Amino acid sequence: MNLTNQYLVKCMSLVETVRSQQSSIAEAASWFAQSILQGRVVHLFGSGHSRIMVEEMWPRYGSFPGFNPIVELSMTFHNLVTGANGQRQAMFIENTPGLADKILSNFSLSPLDTALIISSSGTSVVPCEMAELFQHNKIKVVSIVTRSHLAWSESKRGDGKKLIDFSDLVLDSGAPAGDAMIQIEGMEMPVSPGSTVGSVMLINCLKAELAQLLTQQGLPPKALAAACSVGKERSANIFEEAYNEHSTRMSALYNFSKKISIE
Repeated sequence: MNLTNQYLVKCMSLVETVRSQQSSIAEAASWFAQSILQGRVVHLFGSGHSRIMVEEMWPRYGSFPGFNPIVELSMTFHNLVTGANGQRQAMFIENTPGLADKILSNFSLSPLDTALIISSSGTSVVPCEMAELFQHNKIKVVSIVTRSHLAWSESKRGDGKKLIDFSDLVLDSGAPAGDAMIQIEGMEMPVSPGSTVGSVMLINCLKAELAQLLTQQGLPPKALAAACSVGKERSANIFEEAYNEHSTRMSALYNFSKKISIE
């Protein structure tokens, strides 16, 4: 079997892992629907390459408003690799205690909100603290991790806790420990990771289930659509309507005069 086929076969195993979690996906979608139907949002957070899943959920074609995508450039801007804004700094910053609190202090949170945190290893400090703070604010947390990778990884927190310790529901990307899925003869390290593949499938399954729930409740979401599928004018109008709804939902997150006390 050539390497392309090997990788695709392993990806099929990721499909089966996602398929096995249908009840959990449906439960998470129902929580998200409740937040959106009540005029609130689903907070999204991922550091490092997990930002890919945040952007996969919203905004892009086939996605819709109802989410607060939290992406900190200091932890996700990898393009320069080394030097100023390099990967060394990003990996250091995502393990800085207290940063999650500073990030969330920008938002007026509500127990009506929900959150989705993505971290393949589930061991970095900032994603864990983010989930911990959401739970402290009575917000249900769904996490996407790679269970095998998480099990073999050491927490960066002093107390040894991982993301799953601050999650009300956990979804598994299905990738192996170490993430990379292809071993090449004569090469020490494996290549071709799988967590993004599995996690993106989870994101889009969640998106589909959520869109159906919202539609059934009389609030069909404004999903961004390309001009080639709905026409240039309709596409432009949908984008404007969706962005306006996003702004309206986000405005509630900056209204601290109505912040709900959790004490």
